[in-house]
Amino acid sequence: TAIMQTMARKNEWPLDKMCLSVEVTKKAREDMTSAPREGAYTHGLFMEGARWDTQSGSIADARLKELMPTMPVIFIKAIPVDRQETKNIYECPVYKTRIRGPTYVWTFNLKTKEKPAKW
Repeated sequence: TAIMQTMARKNEWPLDKMCLSVEVTKKAREDMTSAPREGAYTHGLFMEGARWDTQSGSIADARLKELMPTMPVIFIKAIPVDRQETKNIYECPVYKTRIRGPTYVWTFNLKTKEKPAKW
């Protein structure tokens, strides 16, 4: 919410017409040298039952024996709802821990080349 509030004030956009946009970078935490001008970087997330393919920039099938692959750094920024991408997107739930339920945080819209129902 802080990201949306900051962008809403800066651009004089109505807060209730904004959403978060997620861009998965190709970088690791160590490669980040400075904070973004707007939005925020986040790291330390992992996927379960799938993985992020940095080459294609989308969700891919998990590799054998790779149970919880880590995600690259994710750039989160606020955009107006009407600019949100809706094609080839999987609404991926984000949790604080592996335990689901009360640890739900947000939903990230991640790019996929498969039908979203697969994930």
